[in-house]
Amino acid sequence: MNTIGGWLPVVWISCGFLGGLVASQQLIGQPPAAPAPVPVLPGREWQSLAPIVKQIQPAVVLIEGQGRVRKPAGQDTEPGFGSGVIIDPNGVILTNHHVVVDFDTIEVTLHDGRKFTTRDIRRDPSTDIALLTIAANNLPVAEFANSDEMEVGDRVLAFGAPFGLTHSVTSGIVSAKNRKDLKLNAVEDFLQTDAAVNAGNSGGPLVNMAGKVVGLTSAIKTRTGGFQGVGLAVSSNLAKRTAEQLLKKGPAKRPFLGITIRDLDEAAARTAGYRGTTGIVVTHVIDASPAAKAGVQPGDVVTKINDRAIADAAEAARIIAALPVGEVAEVYLWRGGKYYVGKVKVEEERQAFRPIIEPLPPAPAPPVTSADVGLAMTDFTEEMAQQRRLPPGTTGATISGVARNSLAEKAGLVRGWVVLKVDKTPVTSALSFEQALRQADPAKGAILHVLKPQGEIEFVLLRLK
Repeated sequence: MNTIGGWLPVVWISCGFLGGLVASQQLIGQPPAAPAPVPVLPGREWQSLAPIVKQIQPAVVLIEGQGRVRKPAGQDTEPGFGSGVIIDPNGVILTNHHVVVDFDTIEVTLHDGRKFTTRDIRRDPSTDIALLTIAANNLPVAEFANSDEMEVGDRVLAFGAPFGLTHSVTSGIVSAKNRKDLKLNAVEDFLQTDAAVNAGNSGGPLVNMAGKVVGLTSAIKTRTGGFQGVGLAVSSNLAKRTAEQLLKKGPAKRPFLGITIRDLDEAAARTAGYRGTTGIVVTHVIDASPAAKAGVQPGDVVTKINDRAIADAAEAARIIAALPVGEVAEVYLWRGGKYYVGKVKVEEERQAFRPIIEPLPPAPAPPVTSADVGLAMTDFTEEMAQQRRLPPGTTGATISGVARNSLAEKAGLVRGWVVLKVDKTPVTSALSFEQALRQADPAKGAILHVLKPQGEIEFVLLRLK
């Protein structure tokens, strides 16, 4: 927009100048040239986000908690602020659970200034979603969009009351989607945005350029306590699904399969004889769980659930979270060189929901070599042992060089010393020293038994990192 506004006036001036040159060369008596048409600037609707704001703002509400049920009598009960969005004209309001968690009574202020008090609060801590119902009808509502269709880079607007400043709007883009494992909620599916989000925005809608809700602003990632460019919104698909369950059945039922999973890595694929590159590995199956009853076993590679291909554990968790309780899910898995289909009847969660996702086992630290610590080693020969008048059969490796500013130099090792042992492993040559050093724990370091030229034996801690 700024680029267009910067160069169009230059074009107009140039055209006028050239037109003057042409006119000065016209023959006397010729009719004057017709004036050039004046370019038309783009309209306000192209330059402004105001139409979207006018569409959504009436459905955004301010939420003020009253009567903290978790505070003992006599303690401070100053209410906090949050936001919400009307999703049903008959007074149904969507917000975050953490906005209302401490309150038994909520005051809702509409965009037109009307205030309503309600105790009708339905909560789902697992998704951080809550529903409020107020005694009103014919209210303006916001529609949901499919959050899965949002792309990184799509423009969005965040509505709410940051620091109690009502009717606030900020703009940005979708910075990432399907954020998982942030340890905020038991069930997680976040859109990440750089639209400014602060205290008081929680529960307000994140809206696309069609004026539809794609998320519910919920949290920020910050090191200062204020917004630093990373806002998180519960995806509209998860929020809508949870809201529907809260309206129909009260607290949402969470699907339970009874498996622990992790991403598929090369080692697990090789163990299972699986040549694919996508899927998840089942690492544990809870006894008597739906998965156990269907025959799922640890070590199985799951590639699809109900014909939906699985790329990784995060995607599997999202698919499982959407499974209806009581229905049968088909789990496609690989075991022993063959594909199988497990018929898993989805049960309601027993405790906290989540197909527990295990992290991939950490890659083993690369072995530490002599060069890594700044040592050059040579064999300690029998002739050297005789020269030092050592007992026959004395073995070791001689330090032939110590690099400056190396770990070896910092440990105090000196050229000419003989290493007899690394920890408890005897050293018989430069090669065996290298092998023993590679077996040492980088985190703990290695204890070297060294022989000095004067015949003294010393124990030196050689740090390996």
